[in-house]
Parts: sequence; structure tokens; C-alpha cells
Amino acid sequence: MTRKVKKSPAKQSMSIKGDQPIELTILMPCLNEAETIEPCIRKAQSFLNRSKVSGEILIADNGSTDGSQEIASRLNARVINVAERGYGAALQAGITEANGRYIIMGDADDSYDFTQLDAFLTELRNGIDLVMGNRFQGGILPGAMPFLHKYIGNPILSFLGRLFFRIPIWDFHCGLRGLNANSIRSLDLRTTGMEFASEMVVRASMAQLSVKEVPTTLRPDGRARAPHLKTWRDGWRHLKFLLMYSPRWLFMVPGAVFICLGSVLSGVIFFGPLQFTNNIVLDLNTFIFSCFMITVGVQVFTFGALSRFYAAITGMLPETDRANTLVKHATVDRLVWLAVVFFGLGIVLFGTAVGIWASRSFGPLTDPMVPRLVILGMTLLVIGLQMFFSAFLFGILGIPVRRNGNSAKLFANS
Repeated sequence: MTRKVKKSPAKQSMSIKGDQPIELTILMPCLNEAETIEPCIRKAQSFLNRSKVSGEILIADNGSTDGSQEIASRLNARVINVAERGYGAALQAGITEANGRYIIMGDADDSYDFTQLDAFLTELRNGIDLVMGNRFQGGILPGAMPFLHKYIGNPILSFLGRLFFRIPIWDFHCGLRGLNANSIRSLDLRTTGMEFASEMVVRASMAQLSVKEVPTTLRPDGRARAPHLKTWRDGWRHLKFLLMYSPRWLFMVPGAVFICLGSVLSGVIFFGPLQFTNNIVLDLNTFIFSCFMITVGVQVFTFGALSRFYAAITGMLPETDRANTLVKHATVDRLVWLAVVFFGLGIVLFGTAVGIWASRSFGPLTDPMVPRLVILGMTLLVIGLQMFFSAFLFGILGIPVRRNGNSAKLFANS
């Protein structure tokens, strides 16, 4: 996806060392930050001058109407106009347009101190591809972060990020970050909203880029207006992104749990009720519930397998041994035969129940085993049908396709 950016006719890159190649771009996304953009730019300039770094200050403006662009241009910052709205869209355009070998990005609301970027630049020079600020280590001043963000949202989302993707990052959403420009560009980041912060970390980890945290301090921002971040909307967008990029945790783990619990429970009470006390007895109703759990579990697990298969053949997620095994063995023929086995077992159990009923001249049934046979047989029939149709969906996803006139050879499994 190409993002249109319009360069301002104002002064371009600022280098404190004449014609020397620019080493560092300090990038700030901006949307109506007239109250705070001047101190941010002056602090960034102070850092460049003090550190004697050949650098530029780049403002990715997302449609400001309060004079932010004019302030930035007056202060010799380079301004690009980003038509597509969104925090991620502005940063993507800025990363594309940056002239520096390294980029340090930070919000233009004066919540981060742009005079204190030494640790970020040092780690970038040491070869780290993505340097994350950690506000919990560096300090969060009173009033700088809402209670829900500090104690619930950020810790939970950061924990899920570590759990899902095995990334040793404790502050997933810090807005102050150092980037190796070429390494981050190679990730082809796509999201345009606040979830861009999560996408950058996840995709960097998947691409096996080096990631490291350094302490940074968060201060109350200097704006009189409310922040652009919306707690519930943007929190949900972050969570949704993490889940969609982890089919294993979104589908496979819950599916496996349902299958295991349902199988154990149905196995325990298949041959008769399980009595704990005079008032607590697990019988036929519990058996029905456990069979439903198995059916739902198989369906959810299949969703996970299909998602991981699609991610593997399209390159959305990196190759792993498990993913390669799935692509290799999840063929239409194998899955259809497996579906036939389940369907056949269901027919056998259902037929056995009908046979018992027939032996009693299709009269009333008092044998408690018969409804169990019927329920389990129907469960296996449904699972067989689900697997049969899923097999062909695997095959459809693996058909070679042609996009934009270029042949994209995928895996054909028919």
C-alpha cells in the first residue's frame, strides 16, 4: 500500500555537520500539537547540538489545522503532509521519508524528553534494530498515565505480547523508540491506527530483528485538549491485532482445551453416571454438554489450523517447523480420509443404537447406554462433516493464485 506524502516547500533536512550524511532522524507524528510542538523541536535540536550528531527533525503532519506546520517550519524542522489519517499512517510515512540511518520516534505532546535520547542512539549504534523505551523502568510521573492504562491496559497487553510472541518487552506501547531505518522498512508495516505500536514490535520479533529496552521517563503532556488515544477503542485494536497475529493462542489453544476437557468428561461418564454426593450427579445432560465441547473444540482448532496454513503459504507469518509440517501434511486427501474415519465411527455407533432399538421392536428404551451411543455417534458424524468441508477449504487456500499480474506460487495440496 503506497502512502501519499507531500513535502513542505520549507527547509528540508537539518544537519549540524554541513554536507555530512544524516545519521539520525528525530520523527514526530503531529495532529494539532501547536501547544507543545515548539518545546519538542527545541529539545530535539538541543540533543543534536549537544551530541554533535548529524541529524534532522521530521514532522509527519496528519492534517493539523492549528498552525502546527507553520511552527515546525519556522523552527527549521522538515514537514511532510500525510493525507491518510491515523497514528500509524503518519509514522509509516515519516519512516519512509526519513533521511537518517537511524530514527528516533516520539510523540509531539511534550510527554517525552527529547534531550535525553543518548541511550537510544547508543543501542542503535551498537547494532540493535529496535530500541524500546520502558516507562515503568524510567518512571511515570504523577498524572502522566491514566490509572487504567498504567495498572491494567499496558501490563495486560504487554504480558499477552510476551506470552504470544515470546518477546522480552515489558512496555509494548511506549511511544519513544529508536529504529534502524532500513530494518524497520523491511517489515512492510501496514496498520494505520494506534495498533501500529504493537505491529512494529511483533513484526520485528517475527523477523528476528534485535530488540532491546532502555528506561525512559513519561511526563504529563503539555496539551490543554484531550489526547487522541481512546482507552477502550484503541485497547481493543491492540488486543485484536495481537490475537489475529497469533492463531495458536486465538484458536488452537482454546480448541485443544475444549477437546481435552470434553473428551475426559465424556469418557468418564460414557458407561454410567458419576456421583459425587447425593445431590451432585453427572449423567446424560453432562454427557451432552461434553460432546458439544468436543464439537466446538474441533471447529475452533480447525479455524486455527486454517489460519496458520494461510499465514504460512502467504508469508504473513514467518516459517516455523510446525508451520512447515502443517503445510506439508494438511492435504485434501489426508483430511478427507480422516473425515471418513470419523464419519464411519459415527455411523457405527449410531447404527448400534438403532440395532438395539430394533431388537426391542422399536419400543420404549430404558437402557441408559442407547442415548449415549446416539449422542456420541451424532457428535462423530458432525465432526466428520466439519473435517470433510474443511479439507476442501485447505485445498482452496492452497490453489496457486495470480495477483496484480504477477504469479504467486503457493502450495497446491489436492
